[in-house]
Amino acid sequence: MTEDERYMWRCLQLARNGQRNAKPNPMVGAVIVAPPSSFLHPRIIGEGYHVRCGEGHAEVNAFASVSVEDEPLLREATMYVSLEPCSHYGKTPPCADLIIKKGVRRVVVGCIDEFAEVKGRGIQRLRDAGIDVTVGVLEAECRMLNRRFFTFHRLKRPYIILKWAQTANGFIDDHGRALAISSPFTQMLSHKLRAEEDAILVGRVTDEREHPQLNVRHWAGPNPRRLVVDRRHPLNLSSLHAQNIQSLIVEGGRRTLDTFIEQGLWDEIRVETAPITVSDGTRAPLLPTDASLCHQHDYDGHIVAVYMRDNHCSVID
Repeated sequence: MTEDERYMWRCLQLARNGQRNAKPNPMVGAVIVAPPSSFLHPRIIGEGYHVRCGEGHAEVNAFASVSVEDEPLLREATMYVSLEPCSHYGKTPPCADLIIKKGVRRVVVGCIDEFAEVKGRGIQRLRDAGIDVTVGVLEAECRMLNRRFFTFHRLKRPYIILKWAQTANGFIDDHGRALAISSPFTQMLSHKLRAEEDAILVGRVTDEREHPQLNVRHWAGPNPRRLVVDRRHPLNLSSLHAQNIQSLIVEGGRRTLDTFIEQGLWDEIRVETAPITVSDGTRAPLLPTDASLCHQHDYDGHIVAVYMRDNHCSVID
């Protein structure tokens, strides 16, 4: 691992602290490193992350954490930031201008911001000011961290997670009747996921048959927005985009899940396979041909597997 990669990993660690409150903004971490001088190795003199939407960005918080004694070191320092510094006035002033004002020597950026108001402009502004800028350190990891944000702005729709639980022999119910497949622990994990996403959807049949609450009663956090779709109330992704819903869990039955798969409307698929069997029932959906296994975990015999599209899963968290 290179020195740049080591400090960028620290940026990613910091960024995750903003997972709950930074939305709808992306999660961003920043680290300021002074070069070796009287001490033997480079030294971190400032750190920060984007805590809450509407408040200071990661770069602002990192500069604020630098002590008075270390301020003179900024002229020779390197700033690491997991996402391109903003270059426009929003709820806060441009971070690119602050970096220029502080006079750091070098900036290392994880990935470019796909938000239309930024998208390379921040990097160009830094370079125009004579700052040495390196782009693309741990780029895949930085993009993966904010995959919901990027999908939302690039495709103008939420990041879509399809999710279902199935028996060991591939059924999602017992002869058409609702079946408790998840264990208490994997159910808790499902509610943790709900707390991290903006909305959750089921179809009419599932809603009428099971009356799912679709909340986070087994975890701490906000409940996702509850959506039920049918032929009279189809899903309108443009409407969800307009409402700033960046992520959507689909927990519907076979027909609902198949509709999303057939239309290519998915970014991630999570499947729990339980160590139980039934003699008949509704078959679990077939995975898309371009779904690649990213990782899986065994929780007391319950296998939770996560899939993404080809070439997109090597660095999933």
